Formats: sequence, C-alpha cells, structure tokens
Amino acid sequence: MTPGTLDLPPVPDPSVAGRAAVDARRARAAVKRALSAGQRGPRDVAERAWQEPGSPEARLRVSEFLGARRGMGPKRVESLMRELGIAPAKRLGGLGGLQRERVRGWLDSVDPSRRPRLIVLAGPTAVGKGTVAQYVREHFPQIRQSVSATTRAARPGEIDGVHYAFVSDADFDRLVDEGEFLEWATVHNKSRYGTPRSSVQAALDEGSSVLLEIDLQGARQVRESFPDAVLLFLAPPSWEELVRRLVGRGTETEEERERRLASARVELASQSEFDATIVNADVAEAAREVVEHILAAEADAGAPPAAERSARV
Repeated sequence: MTPGTLDLPPVPDPSVAGRAAVDARRARAAVKRALSAGQRGPRDVAERAWQEPGSPEARLRVSEFLGARRGMGPKRVESLMRELGIAPAKRLGGLGGLQRERVRGWLDSVDPSRRPRLIVLAGPTAVGKGTVAQYVREHFPQIRQSVSATTRAARPGEIDGVHYAFVSDADFDRLVDEGEFLEWATVHNKSRYGTPRSSVQAALDEGSSVLLEIDLQGARQVRESFPDAVLLFLAPPSWEELVRRLVGRGTETEEERERRLASARVELASQSEFDATIVNADVAEAAREVVEHILAAEADAGAPPAAERSARV
C-alpha cells in the first residue's frame, strides 16, 4: 500500500449483482410456469422449498405459490393467506412449522387425486436405512413411519418405541399367532423383525402415507399382500463403503459382521425387484429422493381407492 493511501475493498460490480437477480427471477418464474401448467405438483414445490432454503422454490412468495393454481385469483389468494395466518410478503421457504402444516392441510383439501401410499425402504445391512428414515422423520413429519418390533437388543442411542419396539421372543410369538404383523422375518439367521398391521392401516385410513424401513424378506412379503406398495432399494456407493460402515459401526462381533456381509451380497443382487434404487452417498440427498418418490406415488391417479387398500391389509 502506498503511504498516505487507504487500502479499500474492491467495489462490487453492479452488473454481476444485476445478472444474479435476473437469473433468480427467471428461476422463480420457471417454477410458477411449471405449477400453472401442471408439470409440477404444489406439494413437490412446497416440500422442496422447505428442504432447500436457497432454492428458487423457497424464494417464491407464498402469494405467488398459491396464485399459480388455477382458479386462484388475487382476492381468493388474499383471503386464503389471512385464513392460514401468513403475512402478504412472506416467502414459501420462510414459513414456520405451524404455517407449513396449515399449507399442507390446505393442499390435501384441494388435491383429491392425492392418495396415501405405503412405501417400503429396504437395503443391505449398514447401508444407512435407519439414518435416512430418521432424517425423513425429522424433516418431513407429514410422512408417518411404522415402528417395527424386533427381538434384538437395542443399540446405543436407540429408543424403545421410537426406533423399534424391543420385545421378547415370547411376545413376538404371541403377535405372530394373533396375526398382528403385516410382515415379519428372521434376519441374518438371528433376530426377528415385524411390522404391526394395525398401526399401518390406521395411518393410511387417516390419510397419511407410511414409510416402512424393513429388510428384503419383509419387502417381498409386503409386495405379495400389498401390490400397490412402492418399493425403494437403498444402495451403498460401493461395496468397500458398505464394509467400512459396518466395521465402523462397531456394534457387531466379527462373526456377526461376516454373517451380515454374506446376506448383503444376496440383498444387493435383488435390486431389480424394486421400483427404484437410491444410492446413499449423502443422507440428506437420499432422504430427499425418498420423499420425492413418496410425493410422486401419492399423486399417481392410478392408485387404487382406500377401500381396496383396506381389504388387502
């Protein structure tokens, strides 16, 4: 720096900021056009806005989002926003938890084609099914998750009734005899897991989609008894990464790890039985893909009516 002069920061180029603002407006306009044309569903746009705060969806004003739906003129939008308790200048990504639930409720009421669906998330050991399911549970509360019963002991950090219902062998036998399970299986030739039938049916009857985090055997049983269920396979980025995750978990003996890895080789070969494969390289991204599949399934006009679902469950 020359003596007597100030070392001032560079002056921002206004043309760069101007171009960024234009690009942002164009991106928001593209979202609105897709909404108006029916190329994107409002639930998809809303959930993306709440999951990705920096996205064009999040920067949409709520009035623009609501007004993009056919038949929603300015007066109806203004009235609805008062009813939902949302300020005129509020952006979609800036809504609080209660406001989001109100918007979800409104979307349910105006979208009669939406139907709750049963979604299965399966995959090999240590692929991260529980972690991805927990992310969905924490960030997408509108999607219900069935809590499986298991005879294995709880791992560190697992909570009874939240991650699993930990039961004795005798209690599991009783539930099997009473026909309480939608599916159940012995996993890795050791512990048993089962999905309670009653809780799944209750959530579907209430209009909520249900995510099941189960193993390959259970997924096959669900497909047999519930043909319109959507089966998602969670895969690791590579076999080496799967082994690293299992060893790093440190919750199994060496003998059990070998048994689980042998099962994983068989499970990885079953991907063709599933409707879609999601690679779990990043938990948040994998969870977002799971939710996108759920929203797409809910909007599928070809899904059978609730009465038919109830008869099968």
